[in-house]
Amino acid sequence: MAARHWAVIPAAGSGMRMGSSIPKQYLSLAGRTVIERVLEVLLAEQAIAGVTVAVAADDPYWRRYLPGSHTKPVRIAAGGETRAHSVLNALLTLDEELEEGDWVLVHDAARPCLHPRDISALLHAVGEDPVGGILAVPVADTLKHVDEERMIDATPDRSGLWRAFTPQMFRYKLLKESLQAALAAGETPSDEAGALERLRHPVKVVEGRSDNIKITRPDDIALAEAILAHRAGGRL
Repeated sequence: MAARHWAVIPAAGSGMRMGSSIPKQYLSLAGRTVIERVLEVLLAEQAIAGVTVAVAADDPYWRRYLPGSHTKPVRIAAGGETRAHSVLNALLTLDEELEEGDWVLVHDAARPCLHPRDISALLHAVGEDPVGGILAVPVADTLKHVDEERMIDATPDRSGLWRAFTPQMFRYKLLKESLQAALAAGETPSDEAGALERLRHPVKVVEGRSDNIKITRPDDIALAEAILAHRAGGRL
């Protein structure tokens, strides 16, 4: 039987750097919320059977901002203290849904500009891999390491450095067990690839589009709206 694909969205963060009174995933973006646009692009991918969203227990916004039904299952899991906890909680709710070799695509709740072609590229490049891979983009800017007083103390060599994006796509059992092992050891990987790397599983990198931006600061909303407007005009 062909492997199934399921998407997971960790959405329990507060997004404090946005300076907003509501979490950034619920901010308005070109007439819809950020997370609505994330759900839209994931659910539109034919290979994805459904989506599980991990939200905070005290989240008052989910049902208020996301009314209506979807053509595929959209389920809720309990958000955790960190991204890793939220993703693991979502995976545990899928124990009866997925087989160990099925795929999970973890995507940031604050990346609304994911292009359908990037999903297709990831599915194609990673589909037969025993572990999985991530979307990423080579670092183009000069990097600076800064000390606690915000003074430059080093200029790292950027060759071989890539910016990790999402989705990050891994076999269900491997991802679940890697996150469990990291958390049990008192470690909290900042992304799913980090959990796999910790156990020395080889993770593939698939080059994606640089406009798959993450909403982090207030001016990112304007940039995301410009990206979406550009695409809506047929300029992909």
